[in-house]
Amino acid sequence: MAPKDPGGLASTTRADYPTTAISDYVFACMATNGETRQALQQCSCSFDVVASIIPYDRYVEASTFLSMGQVVGERGSLFRESAESKAAIGDLRRAQAEAEIRCFE
Repeated sequence: MAPKDPGGLASTTRADYPTTAISDYVFACMATNGETRQALQQCSCSFDVVASIIPYDRYVEASTFLSMGQVVGERGSLFRESAESKAAIGDLRRAQAEAEIRCFE
């Protein structure tokens, strides 16, 4: 099944994302969804959707909260349970859900 809008989103915020962030996102997505040409198209589309919804700074913030939230104990709980972390992660999750609908269904 081909993505509904493969690469067709001309994101206004995509230019704010460094190439390494784009590559990391697409490689991680492909590791999860298969390393096929179709997965490459879908994951690239997914990135475009995410980048069109949240700016890079918010993406970094949410990614940091997710990463640091994996630390066990009290230190990790600060990154998992604060209102700011929940809001940033929620923004990223909503963008990813929209990308799932647009690119993978």
